[in-house]
Amino acid sequence: MKKTFQLLAFCLIPVFSFAQQNLTKEEQQLAELIDKNYQETLALLEETINMNSGSLNKEGVREVGRVFEREFQKIGFETEWLELPAEVNRAGHFIATRKGTKGKKLFLIGHLDTVFEKDMPFSPFTYLNDSIATGQGANDMKGGNVLILASLRAMHELGLLDDRTITVYFPGDEESSGNVTISRKDFIARARQHEIALAYETAQGFSTVTVARRGASTWTLKTSGNQSHSSGVFRESVGYGAIYEAARILTQFQETLAGEQYLTFNPGQIIGGSDISYDAITGRGEALGKTNIVAREALVTGDLRFLGEAQKEAARVKMREIVSKHLNQTNAEITFKDGLPSMEPSEGNYALAKILNQVSLDMGLGEVKPGDPGSRGAGDISFVAEFMDCLDGLGASGSGAHAPGETINMKQYPDLIKRNTILLYRLTR
Repeated sequence: MKKTFQLLAFCLIPVFSFAQQNLTKEEQQLAELIDKNYQETLALLEETINMNSGSLNKEGVREVGRVFEREFQKIGFETEWLELPAEVNRAGHFIATRKGTKGKKLFLIGHLDTVFEKDMPFSPFTYLNDSIATGQGANDMKGGNVLILASLRAMHELGLLDDRTITVYFPGDEESSGNVTISRKDFIARARQHEIALAYETAQGFSTVTVARRGASTWTLKTSGNQSHSSGVFRESVGYGAIYEAARILTQFQETLAGEQYLTFNPGQIIGGSDISYDAITGRGEALGKTNIVAREALVTGDLRFLGEAQKEAARVKMREIVSKHLNQTNAEITFKDGLPSMEPSEGNYALAKILNQVSLDMGLGEVKPGDPGSRGAGDISFVAEFMDCLDGLGASGSGAHAPGETINMKQYPDLIKRNTILLYRLTR
């Protein structure tokens, strides 16, 4: 059945009359090569999806890296594996490079890992019908990784990568980065040697591209109260207890800050009682308490998403102010931890979006507009967005990222590869 769907999917590749579109002869040849190589592209997509590479499965991440090492060496790239210090507890990063003197210097970003760890139920690459396939990391972002390779393979076959500078960087820990100060040091340093960064997180169809995306940080709220008999709760001598204090703070967060454009703050976990314990690495917590005891302690962990450092800092000021106004006989403190910065919109990003839009129009695929930053979470491209022009959302399209049944749109996939190939061609001319 799977082979039948593969053949059907291949037969359904849209064959545009490129000669009737506004493409050069070389661009038409590139599009034809994508079709010619498409069965190899599908085989590579299936091979990598069928390897579990959860962020904490270090050998699985490394195994996917070896596949791309094999494939990029075939098309003339120098490859390396960057090991990370043991304390980071992650597999490392795959890097492929070509160096030259012509065209824009491009930094292409993917990632090897997925959110699906080795102990989770496995979902292999499977065709659901002639247009949709499913599998772990299908659109986030093994489809994007393979798309990059397919574009560069076509350019290599026409000799269009000669004397060009392109670095392909696939971190092994994008979904769970650990200590980003360490794990993104080399990533940032190499990006600075280039002029344009393109990232291949999930595409939202053909009509939009990402010129900005929000950053992400975390916060931890700890509250305390007087452990006492529940019959005395609310009395001056007893107070409200830790859980009521946590509830007050969360409610005021929501009432004060909810609705601000691009700002979200989600309490993902709450633990409270007379005694609690929490493991920050595993995210597991335990609470001991009784209904007739006023809670002595509570803990809440959450994230904060924002567009720009100014919005992040303003939100933190308001949150600290709310935390400081304690209920009777309670105390509270909140701490913040930086994660991924935001990718703010810029003139350079919008200029790149215009180039992509023209590619799409010339291919007959329709207009491409900058997408809503609020629709995208944090991504690795944000680490380099402050010092270079960037676009994201150039990868495979699909749905259900980070969830069982994640899909990839196989009907759109070949044209997204062609669009990206022509974009790279024009940027490197």
